[in-house]
Amino acid sequence: MILIRQVVQEALSTGYLTVEAEEQLRQLLRTKYSLEDFNAFMTLQQAAMSGRVKQESRAVLESRLYKQIESVS
Repeated sequence: MILIRQVVQEALSTGYLTVEAEEQLRQLLRTKYSLEDFNAFMTLQQAAMSGRVKQESRAVLESRLYKQIESVS
């Protein structure tokens, strides 16, 4: 079974959090997890807020919004 900290480590090392990894984290956070996993998740949150990790889901959303704005202009 994959651990939260493993998903976080991958995102931190690549600087990118895929939609699949986000879904994996959602599922893992619904289960019982260790303090180490919780701390890793908090580190990922901070990295995303500071821009050190980009979220694929946000990039997709921003792209869609940009296209909508362009089509209205």
